[in-house]
Amino acid sequence: MVKFSKELEAQLIPEWKEAFVNYWQLKKQIKRIRLSKLPPKPPHSAQLFAGVDFGRSIFDSLRSIASNLLLASSDDHNNLSVIQVRRKTVNGSQEEIYETELAQLFSEEDEIRVFFASLDEELNKVNQFYKKQESEFIERGDTLNKQLQILLDLRRIMSDRRNKTSNPSSNSGSFSHSPSRDSDYSERFGGESEETNSEVSSQTEEVITTLEKNGIKLMNSGMRGKKTKTKKGMRIDVPATNPTRAITAITSMLLEDLVNNPSGGGEFIFKRKIQSAEKMIRSAFVELYRALGLLKTYSSLNTVAFSKILKKFDKVSCQKASANYLKEVKRSHFVSSDKVVRLMDEVESIFTKHFANNDRKKAMKFLRPQQNKDSHMVTFLVGLSTGCFVSLFCVYAILAHLCGIFSPSKEPTYMETVYPVFSVFALLSLHLFMYGCNLFMWKKTRINYNFIFEFSPTTALKHRDAFLICTTLMTTVVGAMVMHLLLRAAAFSPSQIDAIPGILLLVFTILLICPFDVFYRPTRYCFIRVLRNIACSPFYKVLLVDFFMADQLTSQIPLLRHLETTSCHFSATIFKTHNPETCHSGRLYMEITYIISFMPYYWRALQCARRWFDDSDVNHLKNMGKYVSAMVAAGARVTYGRQDNHLWFVIVLITSTVATIYQLYWDFIKDWGFLNPNSTNPWLRDDLILKNKSIYYMSIALNVVLRLTWVETILHFKVGRVQSRLLEFLLASLEVIRRGHWNFYRLENEHLNNVGRYRAVKTVPLPFRETDSD
Repeated sequence: MVKFSKELEAQLIPEWKEAFVNYWQLKKQIKRIRLSKLPPKPPHSAQLFAGVDFGRSIFDSLRSIASNLLLASSDDHNNLSVIQVRRKTVNGSQEEIYETELAQLFSEEDEIRVFFASLDEELNKVNQFYKKQESEFIERGDTLNKQLQILLDLRRIMSDRRNKTSNPSSNSGSFSHSPSRDSDYSERFGGESEETNSEVSSQTEEVITTLEKNGIKLMNSGMRGKKTKTKKGMRIDVPATNPTRAITAITSMLLEDLVNNPSGGGEFIFKRKIQSAEKMIRSAFVELYRALGLLKTYSSLNTVAFSKILKKFDKVSCQKASANYLKEVKRSHFVSSDKVVRLMDEVESIFTKHFANNDRKKAMKFLRPQQNKDSHMVTFLVGLSTGCFVSLFCVYAILAHLCGIFSPSKEPTYMETVYPVFSVFALLSLHLFMYGCNLFMWKKTRINYNFIFEFSPTTALKHRDAFLICTTLMTTVVGAMVMHLLLRAAAFSPSQIDAIPGILLLVFTILLICPFDVFYRPTRYCFIRVLRNIACSPFYKVLLVDFFMADQLTSQIPLLRHLETTSCHFSATIFKTHNPETCHSGRLYMEITYIISFMPYYWRALQCARRWFDDSDVNHLKNMGKYVSAMVAAGARVTYGRQDNHLWFVIVLITSTVATIYQLYWDFIKDWGFLNPNSTNPWLRDDLILKNKSIYYMSIALNVVLRLTWVETILHFKVGRVQSRLLEFLLASLEVIRRGHWNFYRLENEHLNNVGRYRAVKTVPLPFRETDSD
């Protein structure tokens, strides 16, 4: 049977952990009460007579009978006489707090008094937090109802406009054909008659009245005049997009076009905006329902925790205080209030009616998505593919040795054509493996990464899935390498077999963009969407997942350079566009190398600029300076690789040192939240998820060492071509490992920030803004 403390720790909401009853601290206090009840050790003189029996007295029997009678007579009154729980109102407010008074004297009175004082404090904390969240969610529900009513009114207006356009004679009251009707029909579409103006004015009056009832602000509302022939501008004040989301709100100009020119092309665009607004409101209802579910879970877990802790107290103190205190717990607001349950039922009915076509089963798929359970088949496939990878790699090593593939006569061609492609897949697989390790550690430490990245729990990648993709990818790649060596040994044409790495790259590219729902399509499309946001950084709102992925790209510059070399070689050998030698010494190659070395840092700098523009936070500009310094250092190192002289050596040393110090400062202080001299944990931060502090100190030292791997690039060790390539691959792999190591602490710090703000649900921006006055 699982202990309740373990069950509570597994089920509590991580972001609200501090608001839960401190079950573990109360258990410690009960343990102190139990220890205080133990009889004191007898003095040394008493121990001398411990084994001597002086016989029994008649008074011993009388004392025993009297004590039993007293206990029996007091059992019926223990519930009321042990403790008294009082509710008091705080001065100047309507908040109620609970205070417990001891109605009896205990031998352990001090410990028991401290216990009940702590219990009262926890009860008051839970009650107040529940009230605060409940009022916030109810207010959010009222706002969503208003937003939904506005949306329904706009739908009705669009439907009326559409019906009027498709059947203009429907308002005539008779369907008989007459010249007067023909004249009226022609006037309706060719000119403006008095009757038409009156109908349009009355309909516009209805539109304005309906929308103003729902709090929408109308500009230039002087167009209400019934006989006004000149159309004046009418706009609806609609909010701008929330900086945290890239959803476009309905603009006032489009609504103006709909009301003033319903037959124009703006109606189609407005329809699309209405669909966007509907999607926003639907997402807001889903998040509200999720928040209410979390609050319901919060209430039930705390109720059980109070019950368990009071039963432990009764058992230790040999009293029956739990019934009296539990009665007050059940009367408290977080247990007795049914507002959350009623609001959940209301959200279910609204969502089913307006967003699921009265299909409750469909509605529940949105409101209560079922998470996919971990499959043992995935674990089996991971083990199988790992075994295949190890076996194929051993075969490849043996074949490479037998074929003499790394001999001086054969190595240049192999290293220039085959090595870059396989290095790309190896670095990508290593990054996937590190991401799988991140997912495993985040799950183990209960870091809510799905909420932080805004991933859907039903389609989000799990650590087993990441390991499966990694091992499958590497098994396929090593299998292609073995096939390449076998065909080379069979005397096939080098121009034919050297196309195998390119074919492999093409196959994986097609798989990445495959539209069919196979091989983790939601994850693939999410990856493509994030890459699009990064490439168009100034034009999209920057979410955490966007700049997190951009940081990953800054650690994969060697991979991008290998892709550039591979593309150059295959275009030269297959399409005969240029000489393959220019892929390593041509001017175009050098310029592209500079661009690739700059691009990830450039994208990240643009993201910082956009975040500064949206948030007006100077820290984003400081962060942008870090990436600019990294761009300068990367460009200097590329130039030094081609112009080996003392001047560029000094420039590289200075720029790289400045960039490294800047990066380490930002890693430790901003991204990880470490190096706080006033922290309770020396030079770390106050809140730590890992219990062993030494891990954090070792991680700081490891990050410093791995940030200095650029030193090797300026030392120019005298090694062979193969050794140089292997050393280059090793350094690139160390940077990927450093990035995976950095990822854990970056998300840990973000998670603790969410915990500090009790942020457990997303705030979805709403399309319509309420205004009280002009």
